[in-house]
Amino acid sequence: MNAPVDPRSGWDLPVPGGMPRTAELEPLVARVLAPNPSGMTLDGTNTYVVGEPGSGQAVVVDPGPADAAHLAAVEGVLAARDARVVAVLVTHHHGDHAEAAQPWGARFGAPVAAAAAHVAGPAGRVLAPGEQLRLAGTTIGVVGTPGHTADHLAFRLESGAVLVGDHVLGRGTSVVTHPEGDVVAYLESLRRVHDLGPAALYCGHGPELTVDPTAVLDFYLAHRAFREEQLLAGLAAGPRTVDELVAEVYAAVPQALWPAAAQSTRATLAKLVAEGRVAPRAGDAVALAGPG
Repeated sequence: MNAPVDPRSGWDLPVPGGMPRTAELEPLVARVLAPNPSGMTLDGTNTYVVGEPGSGQAVVVDPGPADAAHLAAVEGVLAARDARVVAVLVTHHHGDHAEAAQPWGARFGAPVAAAAAHVAGPAGRVLAPGEQLRLAGTTIGVVGTPGHTADHLAFRLESGAVLVGDHVLGRGTSVVTHPEGDVVAYLESLRRVHDLGPAALYCGHGPELTVDPTAVLDFYLAHRAFREEQLLAGLAAGPRTVDELVAEVYAAVPQALWPAAAQSTRATLAKLVAEGRVAPRAGDAVALAGPG
């Protein structure tokens, strides 16, 4: 088994910790980096301000943590654009993306929209895949991308760029959370975004991907297949617990990230169990399906 090569390894991307606090990505989109860096959030959560220049309106996507400094930075971008917020969109319910959604919606007097009702709030809007949102002088397409979480959405812009939340990261690979995540759905969602032919991927964490976005999606698909084969190879030697599999498969990954790796591993094993290729054993162990 040969590990797939990440095409981003040859790209001129900002080093970890080197992303600017704010950036104009294209006429429609500005990015504001939240001050919540970590092993899981990379440089921090990317909040996007979307709107046609001169429209006087903007949409905020993934406001992130309820942090006063972050709010001030976003309001600075809004002021520079002379725009008021007409909607707050959220890719999924995780707090590093959604915590500030309802507070900011109330502050801006703008509705919150998400796939999950508890994220949108009682005055908000529940979004469905395939909707076309005509907001801030532009049209934003709602793309269903379940997998990382069940309620995950992406947003396609008129420029062809796709705001992908945690479905794709600017560095590394995304976690399929367990038990709410679903590897089969995640793979289908990767193909769905690939079929859009994105001009750019604006990620929930890490730098924007503009050189060859579909190559990154191909890598993500190959990476998942590679991890699956690694798990099956590990189980060929006999039953293993999830922790034992993670220690073997993710040996080159910092141990601080192993809990997240365990989530993706459990999600992949659930897929393999459903396919009849792997069977549960006593405790937390699994084995290749068959006698024993």
